[in-house]
Amino acid sequence: MVPQQETFSPEVASALRGELTPVAEQTVAAIVVEVPSYAEAFRGPMGRKIEGAVELALGGFLELATGGADASRPVDPAIEGAYVLGRGEARTGRSMDALLSAYRVGARVAWRHLSERAVAAGMSAATLARFAELVFAYIDQLSAASASGHADQLAASGRVRRRHLERLAELLVTGAPPYELHVAAERADWTPPRTLTAVLLPPSGARDAVAVIDARTLQAGEDLPGAEPSTERAVLLVPDAEGFARAALLTSLTGRGAVVGPARPWQDARSSYSRALRALQLGLTPEGETPVDTEVRLAELVLRADGEALTDLRAQVLAPLDDLGPGPREKLLETLRSWLLHHGRREQVAAELFVHPQTVRYRMGQLRDLYGKRLDDPQTVLELTLALGAR
Repeated sequence: MVPQQETFSPEVASALRGELTPVAEQTVAAIVVEVPSYAEAFRGPMGRKIEGAVELALGGFLELATGGADASRPVDPAIEGAYVLGRGEARTGRSMDALLSAYRVGARVAWRHLSERAVAAGMSAATLARFAELVFAYIDQLSAASASGHADQLAASGRVRRRHLERLAELLVTGAPPYELHVAAERADWTPPRTLTAVLLPPSGARDAVAVIDARTLQAGEDLPGAEPSTERAVLLVPDAEGFARAALLTSLTGRGAVVGPARPWQDARSSYSRALRALQLGLTPEGETPVDTEVRLAELVLRADGEALTDLRAQVLAPLDDLGPGPREKLLETLRSWLLHHGRREQVAAELFVHPQTVRYRMGQLRDLYGKRLDDPQTVLELTLALGAR
């Protein structure tokens, strides 16, 4: 604690008060030269206001010092002013580095001029040393208050922006009107991309995924519109994930259980989200560690769109095989499927099934016995292709 006694003589105190205005001017001038971030801000009318603020701060310090109070504990107005200054710096986009540099320059300049004046007015060496301690303790306290204000402003503005970004993502997913989307994007300080691609993945993996994809990615909450409790997923909206960028996105999502929708114009992100959600609800699952890419599994999406209809279709068109045993039935089914996909090219069917072409001929003979001329009917061929396409 600082001894509760008068630190300066009346003569020294009077001499120092007389220096406040020129010291404030010299302090601001030095900051303009040594801290480039403030070069423009401190010129003109703003510079004069800053000089007045510096003079008031120094005056407050001298009142504390000459009154015998603990000058290492600035009074509330000074602390509050430094705190507000820190918040203001954060709002203008400047880091604390510039402000702390300004404090250091100000402390050095103020100390040099005030100490010279104090010595000239008769201050003893011991008192001068104590004066130095008080000056720099005062600056440390003000610096800490400004740093606190700066951090609080960044935290507050970060929270506000995150809320705006989450709100924008929700509006996109729910298909809000274009005007509302533009307003929300502007409020969130988010520049719209050409396209957005919806990615659904388990909530536990969303944070890690965001760290390795486009920094402009939006993230909505876990209460997704249209989703059932069993399909709870976090939703990411990834900007401009087309072409090579889509390939990179899929690679970054490897092993995360993700379902990736198509790229859509950013205002139509709901379409991408709906496609990914539908794939999830229809049971499309990753192939190993690879995410579900809905763009390469469109046929499955179409075939699974009405599960009951597909079941009925299979039962109907595969009825001629119902009287066969499981083994023979499965062999004829795989042969029929390959024959349909390869348009009846026997050698290609044989190569895919690893059998002799004569075996293919024999099995197709069996199938023709069961189906008759229906295997030459385009409608039957279409129905069989649909029935066996998702096997």
